[in-house]
Amino acid sequence: MPDFEIERENVSFWLRVKPRAARERLTVDASGELRLELHAPPTEGQANEACVQFFARALRIPQACVVILSGQKARRKLLRVTGRSAAESIRQIEGSVTSGK
Repeated sequence: MPDFEIERENVSFWLRVKPRAARERLTVDASGELRLELHAPPTEGQANEACVQFFARALRIPQACVVILSGQKARRKLLRVTGRSAAESIRQIEGSVTSGK
């Protein structure tokens, strides 16, 4: 599983985003990093917005609780999740991961 950084009740983690994918899903690649496949194109921040919406929906928290800290214009992004306990957030993220191809 990926590395999660816990700071009080906040959880930060890196993930790789693949825009214009056939289906939306969260997986773990061979190197152990989270990989989020999205329908949205990478133009005008649409993939970033879809990324935030995906995690807000998966964790059942407001979109304001999911922030992209780094990588707004890159495929590799650093996200921070707030709004609930760190352990609960990690458990739900891990539960949202679908198996391979």
